[in-house]
Amino acid sequence: MNNPTIEKSFQPIAGWFPLTLVILGFLGTITAFAATVSAVDERSEIMNILLFLGVGGIATVTFIALFGFLAIQPNESRVLLLFGSYKGTIKQSGFFWVNPFYSKKSISLRVRNFETGSTSVGETKDKQGVIITPKTRTHGRPSKVNDRDGNPIEISAVVVWRVVNTAEALFEVDDYEDYVGVQSEAALRNLATRHPYDSHDHEVSLRSNTQEISDQLQHDIQERVDKAGVEVIEARISHLAYAAEIAAAMLQRQQASAVVAARTKIVEGAVGMVQQALEHLSRDKIVELDDERKAAMVSNLLVVLCSDRHAQPVVNTGTLHN
Repeated sequence: MNNPTIEKSFQPIAGWFPLTLVILGFLGTITAFAATVSAVDERSEIMNILLFLGVGGIATVTFIALFGFLAIQPNESRVLLLFGSYKGTIKQSGFFWVNPFYSKKSISLRVRNFETGSTSVGETKDKQGVIITPKTRTHGRPSKVNDRDGNPIEISAVVVWRVVNTAEALFEVDDYEDYVGVQSEAALRNLATRHPYDSHDHEVSLRSNTQEISDQLQHDIQERVDKAGVEVIEARISHLAYAAEIAAAMLQRQQASAVVAARTKIVEGAVGMVQQALEHLSRDKIVELDDERKAAMVSNLLVVLCSDRHAQPVVNTGTLHN
């Protein structure tokens, strides 16, 4: 039983020899018609009918043969159907001739890209079936979704893809381009709900782990579009931000987190400097300090090192303990 989703390679014949035969057929038809008309009175009526039928048959076959020619550009393909039966796919570029009764569906093998959140606008045709405006896709808009922590965010991604199995792309889904767009949008939304926007616990987050998130997104989209004969080459986040209603609050939280992190770093450095100063004073026996004086020195040094303003020095002009 023929499985239409298994791509088969079709080897057509070069079109130059059939083109020569077609040209000779038209020339022979014209010559035969002229010769038959010029000697019509010299033959019987039955013979004339047979000759005209022969000339008409040659003209008809020659005319039908014209529909077997096709030219394929690089990274283009033709899927061949004979009365609904899949016969194969031509992927090599060139000028060929195939059975004129084959239906030839064109599928591009070029690399394509789009941004999630865009919508597809179908082509429009006139009453004769002529395409007036081709199929287009609008610019992408960020999708609004909640992250793992429930924060509303705006996110969008750019997906780079191409068709690798023309049979699956044509027969498994109704419109493979729209299918890739919808499934990419669904995969992006699902990914956003599995990860927080930002994290300080070294876990994977949307903002901090760009490469890991992109790899996960590419894998998720590929799983969804495998049945459409599509290969996802790359998927990357192109826009990521908090939603407008919480953007100000999240900015304040990020600023507070940054201040806390900076203060923590400053305190760690200050403690190290104080410890180094005490060890240096004790090792070189510069001055002997009791526990109370050490505590006062530590307090003063921490104030100087950790303060967000310049410290105002107070000069002691008395004795060591006054």
